[in-house]
Parts: sequence; structure tokens; C-alpha cells
Amino acid sequence: MRSTPFTLEPRAGDVIRGDIRLPDAEGARPETAVIVVHGFKGFKDWAFFPHVCERLAAAGHAVISFNFSHNGVGPDLEHFSELEKFGENTLSLELDELRLVLDEVCSGALLGWIPEEVGLLGHSRGGGQAILATHEDGRVASLVTWAAVADFDRWTDETKEAWREDGRIWIANQRTGQQMPLDLTLLEDFERNRERLDILTAAKSVPVPWLIVHGREDASVSPEDGRALDEASTTGNLRWVESAGHTFEARHPFTESPPELDEALSATLEHFDRTLRG
Repeated sequence: MRSTPFTLEPRAGDVIRGDIRLPDAEGARPETAVIVVHGFKGFKDWAFFPHVCERLAAAGHAVISFNFSHNGVGPDLEHFSELEKFGENTLSLELDELRLVLDEVCSGALLGWIPEEVGLLGHSRGGGQAILATHEDGRVASLVTWAAVADFDRWTDETKEAWREDGRIWIANQRTGQQMPLDLTLLEDFERNRERLDILTAAKSVPVPWLIVHGREDASVSPEDGRALDEASTTGNLRWVESAGHTFEARHPFTESPPELDEALSATLEHFDRTLRG
């Protein structure tokens, strides 16, 4: 497996940092590509993402993973050192950046060649973004979501009221101990673009093969979200992973792949092998 870093500049002062992974064969130009999308408080090098990308590349795909420009992780690719950018993030910005990465892949600008088919794999909030991007962009040929949200509106009325009063709320990062800011612009963007950011409505129109993977014991994104996506979709196939939580029992730093993650990954590899034909 060969890995090459890349950067994109979607706007002045903003940087998307990513990696391209390719199969071992020297000069290989895979006919298929998979774009991997992290979720809220996630980043491309968190726990299972490198492992998943390596397995996808070993299966013969060109694999592209990246950090959203406002995900909070800085140039060291490990620490949340850009908390002000994290606070300024919006859901529309993320969707636009995913569409930009998709443009770069499908045009050949990022890989150096144009893949014949492209798939998306999104986790958690990144799963919601992958659904929206698949709905909006006819170039996506296959979709997999892991523990995806069915609705971005996950705030109580009390939280929204305090948010409007203070202009900012704080979210705890249990792993790092940091308090991470969310500016009111995030809520305002969601309310202003509610139609575009409606995941369940988009799910009804996803025209491509879609594997919906969800852990039975997910305490962060309820299994009800998985059921809702499955019920909304006409192309989806819901796969439960028993005893699995939100990250399929993987932890950061990543030391080994637990059985729950192995199950999710095996189903994903099979899905892309069957639906991305090149």
C-alpha cells in the first residue's frame, strides 16, 4: 500500500489535509475510488480510519481520506489545536468541502487519472454528509454509512435558547478533556439551509446501492437512526453489528482491530467489491 499526502485550499486561509492510498503494485491506477468521511470531533487519522483505508486500498481501490478544514485538528494531524476554526464550522461548509474533494477525484486532478466509479464511506455525522452528497451528485456509484445520523438537529430547545443568548456553546471532548466551542453560525446555517441538509429526505432519493451499518449498542447515535435511514431508503441494506458501540469498539490510539470493527469492515469491503465494478 502506497500513501501520499495532499492539501486543498477551499477558501483563503483554510486547508483540507488528506491522504491518497493506493494498492502496492507500482504504477497502479485503480479504476475505482473510495472517499472516506470522518464525523463530528473526528479526523482522518483517528483510530480505525487509517486501518480501514489501508484495507480498502489493499482490495484494489484508490482511497482518499481527509480532514474537513474546520474540524479543529491542525497541521500536526493529531491534536485539536484549531479550536476557533472548529467553532466556526458549519454543516453547509462540510458538505461543500466533500463536494470539492469529489470534484477533485472525479476530474482526475487529485489522483492524476479519472476513476471509472467512486464510492463514499461516511461515519457518524460524516455518514449524514455522505448521504447528502450522494443525493446531490450523480457521480457517486456506491454508498456505505457507519453509525450515520438521520438528522443533524440533535440539540434540545434549551440548548438552542442558550446558544442564541450567548452566541456560543461548548462541547466536551471526553478523550482529550477539551471544551470545544460551537458558534451560533452553525445553528443559523442549519436553519437557513434546512431543506438542503435534510438527511431523511435525501435518503429517499439515494439512487445507488447503499450499505447501512450500525451497532446495536450505539449510545452516541441511536440505532433508531439506522432504522430510520433504512426505512427511508429504497436502495439501502441495513446491517446490524451486535454488541457494537458508536466506533465498533475501536479506540484511539489504535492498537488492534476488534471483532465488531472487523465485521463492519468485511461487510463494507464486500459491498464495494460488488457495487464498484470499474
